[in-house]
Amino acid sequence: MPGRLFLTTPMPEIAAIAGADAAEVADEPPRRNIAPGQEIVVLTAEGRLTRMRWGIIPVGRKNARGRPVMETLINARSETVFEKSAYAGVGRCAIPADGWYEWTGAARRKTAWAITATSGAPLWFAGICDLWRAPGGRELWQAAAVTCEPNADVRDIHHRMGVLLDPAALPNWLAGDEAAAAALMRPAADGALTVRAAEGVDWNGP
Repeated sequence: MPGRLFLTTPMPEIAAIAGADAAEVADEPPRRNIAPGQEIVVLTAEGRLTRMRWGIIPVGRKNARGRPVMETLINARSETVFEKSAYAGVGRCAIPADGWYEWTGAARRKTAWAITATSGAPLWFAGICDLWRAPGGRELWQAAAVTCEPNADVRDIHHRMGVLLDPAALPNWLAGDEAAAAALMRPAADGALTVRAAEGVDWNGP
């Protein structure tokens, strides 16, 4: 599942692939290290590229005392995303990225891996989005990636991967009915992804 993302393709190219309006994100710089909690570029059901916080504070989650759970979820399991009360009423979005990072190995000796499309094209993660209303009236759009079982390309480095959408399937995910969207929540075809050691990344930088 995506733990960190990177996106360096210029926004006009991303917009052209999706047939989207990129006016809101025209100034988005190349980013090689996008962490949870930061803003990400998101394609909405209205065909607009905008920014949302990566991580959803879900509705309907309560602890044993009946108090709201404020845990932020950066990923949602495809197997339950349409069933959990925590995701009731969320919308759908797509998250463009050139790839994502995963880590393997023991603590302090971990190897970072960069996963990209074998074709070199940008990836589109299926996502969900929601408007969070914080105490005091603040409103914040937030998004999370939808995950599924891994394909053979990433199975050795992680037990989950993001649901990846073909650009032609974006309308079905964004605005199709639940059955059409559910049919898209499957691993990418074997061979569609390339995994290589991540080099030259400043993990404390952008």
